[in-house]
Amino acid sequence: MFTSVPGARLYWKLEGREGARPLVLLNSIGTDMDLWDPVLPLLRARFRLLRIDTRGHGASTAEPGDFSMQLLARDVLAVAHDAGIDRFALAGVSLGGMIGMELALARPQQVEKLVLVCTSATMDAAAWNDRIAKVRGSGMAAIADLAMGRFLSDAAEPALYETVRRQLLTMDAEGYAGCGAAIRDMDLESRISAIACPVLLVTGTRDTSTPLEEHGEHLLARIPGTAHVALEAAHLAPLEAPEALAAALVSFLES
Repeated sequence: MFTSVPGARLYWKLEGREGARPLVLLNSIGTDMDLWDPVLPLLRARFRLLRIDTRGHGASTAEPGDFSMQLLARDVLAVAHDAGIDRFALAGVSLGGMIGMELALARPQQVEKLVLVCTSATMDAAAWNDRIAKVRGSGMAAIADLAMGRFLSDAAEPALYETVRRQLLTMDAEGYAGCGAAIRDMDLESRISAIACPVLLVTGTRDTSTPLEEHGEHLLARIPGTAHVALEAAHLAPLEAPEALAAALVSFLES
């Protein structure tokens, strides 16, 4: 299904049991909804799953330009409306978690529970500015090695590595840059203490992009009552630890 919003056309899928608890699943920058594929069979019987390709990612198209976290949050609300979902739990990886935090702040009446997977409320703006410039100047190949070094650990299967790398190289460079600008410019750090819904933080022991040290600890210290689970995974935890992630999700969302 597609939802048209100003400057973009958003692709989404709704699956699972009718009447089950809605769970929105959001991807990281540089991936699409396929990021959640290994986890879906473990969640489908329990939840009504709404997956969304972030604008400029996967099958979602977007006009060139810098995006904001507020814009990406509005995209999720537009899709949820079209899917007939008012209140929902949300699990987001990296950029998806950042969008989730923005949504929990902007629409506390709609976000029931929040699962933050390998994410942060503060990133190095200068480093992201450099990455955006490289992508806009030289295409996705300019940052592929950097991104892949963080996406997956050495323990990942070679076939999985090649699949993720191929997807990264063929994605829309402007879509990546636009979402990169949202990460660069986000202002979550000073606001997240106001998040009122239950929150689960999932960190990866091999994640060098948003590790527990600094990034995860920052979220735990500032979002009241946040629970924490550590998984044996790098940045893309749904691909490296699907069973453990699904177990953490089910335990938290059904408690």
